[in-house]
Amino acid sequence: MYSHIEEKMKKSLAVLEDQLGNVRAGRANPKILDKIMVDYYGAPTPINQLANIMVPEARMITIQPWDASVLKEIEKEIQKSDIGINPNNDGKMIRLVFPDLTEERRKELVKDIKKMVEDAKVAIRSIRRDGIEEFKAKQKVSEITEDDLRSAEDQIQKLTDKYVGLIDKAYDDKEKEIMSV
Repeated sequence: MYSHIEEKMKKSLAVLEDQLGNVRAGRANPKILDKIMVDYYGAPTPINQLANIMVPEARMITIQPWDASVLKEIEKEIQKSDIGINPNNDGKMIRLVFPDLTEERRKELVKDIKKMVEDAKVAIRSIRRDGIEEFKAKQKVSEITEDDLRSAEDQIQKLTDKYVGLIDKAYDDKEKEIMSV
């Protein structure tokens, strides 16, 4: 009965977790390469489909293409992207070395993730509002009783509290990761 509402809330949480995964916290995270597409024989292709991506050290990503002819193209696309790291190409693989974050940059990142978290909470509350409206409409046309409506409101509020709590936990985890690197 409430599964479609919970499904929407799950999707909102998944979007937030994906966004947080793309925030660079000083540690090397291969997810930052997910948005970069390389022209491979005329087709835009994600780097992870062209190369072996590894994190040999906490602050380094190595990219070793299976086809060496695409190395220059990968390097060019990384330079054009907004990740802010210059690739080092040794002819066989590309190394991305992440600099240490300054205290000021850490605080900026925490502000950025706070905004993402707030947007996710707004989305959850919007889903709650829409869900409650849906049940109020059902009660208005006598599909459900007033008690059913109250019960539905309680259940939807419980789901909302659950997902807001999960969002807060995701924020706390990411904040710790950023501030402790």
